[in-house]
Amino acid sequence: MVHDPVPIKNNTYVLGIIIGSYLIILVDTSIIMTGLPHIQAEIGLSPTTLSWAQSIYTLFFGGFLLIGARACDALGARKALEAGLWIFMTASIAIAGVQSPSWLLFARAFRGLGAAFVAPAALALLALHFKEGEERNRAVAWYGSTAGIGASVGMVLGGWLADVLSWRAGFLLNLPLSSLLIFASRRYLHENPPQKIRFDFPGAILSTSGFGSLIYGVSRTAVHGWLSTDVLTFLIVSVALLALLVWHENRTASPLIPLMLFSSRRRVGAYLARFLFLGPMVAFFFFGSEFMQESLHFSALKAGLAFLPMTVFACLSPALVPGLIRRFGDSPVMIGGLLLIFVGLQWLSHMPYPAEFWRSIALPMILIGAGQGFCLAPMTAAGISEIDVRHVGAASGVLNMAHQVGASFGLGLIASVATAADANDVSDTALNTLTSSTAAFSFGSWMVLLGAIIGGFLMRSRRTLNTAFRPDGPSL
Repeated sequence: MVHDPVPIKNNTYVLGIIIGSYLIILVDTSIIMTGLPHIQAEIGLSPTTLSWAQSIYTLFFGGFLLIGARACDALGARKALEAGLWIFMTASIAIAGVQSPSWLLFARAFRGLGAAFVAPAALALLALHFKEGEERNRAVAWYGSTAGIGASVGMVLGGWLADVLSWRAGFLLNLPLSSLLIFASRRYLHENPPQKIRFDFPGAILSTSGFGSLIYGVSRTAVHGWLSTDVLTFLIVSVALLALLVWHENRTASPLIPLMLFSSRRRVGAYLARFLFLGPMVAFFFFGSEFMQESLHFSALKAGLAFLPMTVFACLSPALVPGLIRRFGDSPVMIGGLLLIFVGLQWLSHMPYPAEFWRSIALPMILIGAGQGFCLAPMTAAGISEIDVRHVGAASGVLNMAHQVGASFGLGLIASVATAADANDVSDTALNTLTSSTAAFSFGSWMVLLGAIIGGFLMRSRRTLNTAFRPDGPSL
């Protein structure tokens, strides 16, 4: 049985709190991208420590994500959100005061733990407060547009603060913002009743170690390659642990991941589309920023500002999504958005040498921004559709896991393609950057197209999948 969301008095405040909580993670992730070179220069980070500073956050975020998601069901989504914001705020203050490499690594790991609670709690609260259908589609459209907006704003804000004040200032912003969100959540958000769930300790250990091994192994591919002993060992271990997790979850009375979540073709289609879409989007920001700084000689701040054409259209296009879904359905809208991104990335993959910003970069950015605004809402709404209130946290966690693992795995795969395509011309760094970047955009575009085909096909049907999973109580 699927429960209706709780009644709310002010949708605007509720949606603002949910989006603000999600946005704070996204902006902070972009700020660290612009801040790390300054941190490296000030503290004296070795290349190995710098690499760890980038990956340890993702490792803890992805590793503890399902635990944070299940906490939404066991404790209540609002309490889980507030706990995550407290952890995230504390860790941000610690990073702002960092004095040593070990201090930085610990704070980054702690921050990832906070994000592992905030991300699924924000999406669970959206499902709890907005009724499935047009009301939720409208809310999810704005929630989905946050991804592109947050990344762009974070890069601009981080670059400006690092140049004008200090890289530390960007992290101190979390103190007032997180405090305001915690206060507002207690005033405006309802709480879903905590469930009497026996915590699945074996599942928690298997999921954390399995997904952690997968993310860590993929993060090492940029340095060691996919066929190195180091990478293959972690990937094989992750496959074994995740297979054991599925076996265990199918037999336990109180699973960390109710496997019946995967019985819906719509939800599975949404998970796969999100998984295939995120890597190319992260690669777009990573290689796009690198290209503009290396080939066009933009400053970090100017490179951040250069993403604004995409941000504007990522912000405007969600207003059209509810009407388009009402007329065509969620699958065609998602496919249309992914096809716009495919065309935009293909355009970028054919940049001339030397490239000109407005014609070669800004115009395809507009397509990518609009496409993101169109596709994220339907794939998010489908991923949390037809869910009983008892499992809304778990469903949000699975969708976020597809997001997180897709981003890590996709970026690692695309980065290896870009490295292989590098011209290796020691006399022309701009040419090297152009060659590797266009290869990344081209490969990423085909991943997006594959997501449109697979995800769109599955989401078109509401039939359940034939599974051997043990039924988990009443229908989800």
